[in-house]
Amino acid sequence: MSYEIQAAVREAQGTGASRRLRREGKTPAVLYGEDQKATAIAVDHKTVFYALEKESFHTTLIKLSLDGKVYDVIVRDFQIHPFRQEVQHIDFQVVDFNKPLRMRLPLHVVNAEKSQAVKLQSGRVSVLSTTVDCIVNPKNIPAFLELNCENVVAGDILHLTDVAYPEGVSSVALKRDANLAVATVTGKKR
Repeated sequence: MSYEIQAAVREAQGTGASRRLRREGKTPAVLYGEDQKATAIAVDHKTVFYALEKESFHTTLIKLSLDGKVYDVIVRDFQIHPFRQEVQHIDFQVVDFNKPLRMRLPLHVVNAEKSQAVKLQSGRVSVLSTTVDCIVNPKNIPAFLELNCENVVAGDILHLTDVAYPEGVSSVALKRDANLAVATVTGKKR
């Protein structure tokens, strides 16, 4: 899925200016990158709010239009109001296609219901980490990583080496020789 966001440069900055911007239905944001100076921008609140609810928005290249120029960006950070449904601020990073990106990719557990632990041993797969810190090629960022649990039994512990990494994706922790646990399997052993 592809996303396109319209942005405008904001001149006034500070707390008061940001509040006025939010009352107008806009969200203050920052656009930055390797070879680019940080630029204060404003984006449509409704567009960003509903896009942030989708998992794919966090791992997809976004086309950001600013003053007639289109940037390929990713969401680096955002802040949500504690009790109102309001995005307070969002950071966009311009992607350099010649350099690898460091991103947190979501982890999806698949085929757990087909495993011996769930079917025969009254168990369940408990996820310890919902994301994996990865180095990715910006040209093909996967939407998520899969952890196949079809062959697990009660008592198993699944690690980063059990995750299926697509081509061009590698785990930061594995590069540091830290094979962290990402899921455990509970149940009655026979």
